[in-house]
Amino acid sequence: MISFKLFLSFFKIGLFSFGGGLAMLPFIQEELIENRGWISAKEFIDMLAISQVTPGPIAINAATFLGFSIKGVLGSAIATVSVILPSFIILIIIAHFLEKFKNSKYVEWIFAGIRPVVLGLVASALYLVGKESIVDIKGAILALIIFFLVGIKKVNPIICIIGAAITGILIY
Repeated sequence: MISFKLFLSFFKIGLFSFGGGLAMLPFIQEELIENRGWISAKEFIDMLAISQVTPGPIAINAATFLGFSIKGVLGSAIATVSVILPSFIILIIIAHFLEKFKNSKYVEWIFAGIRPVVLGLVASALYLVGKESIVDIKGAILALIIFFLVGIKKVNPIICIIGAAITGILIY
């Protein structure tokens, strides 16, 4: 029974999440922490950290990790397939009709409406992660420094992750 609930939860996350893995985080939080109670907020933050440093898309990494946390290897497979399945189905449908609608003003309007929603979802994920991760002034300063280095100075994120890990060891 939990396998079916796991499938439905991740299928729903995959179906209604636009904008990639970060935009998916509020949906994961609501479904797995608040609605199902399968993981804690701390486990969610740990999953996010692991998903970010593991090669591959964050959404698939997160689904794989969370599925494993909930129901082992079977849960991992179920969560991964079910989070990908909606996009796969939608892309097949879009590819079938793309030539007919590619210049449609309605399609342009739909995407113009979706873009701000994706930004809002990413901002929501940022707030959620920040609220759980930044627990003191040292963490806030470290987050601002990393934001500056990656976002403004365009320093390689891998270098920043390694540097932040070393800094975390030293200051905590």
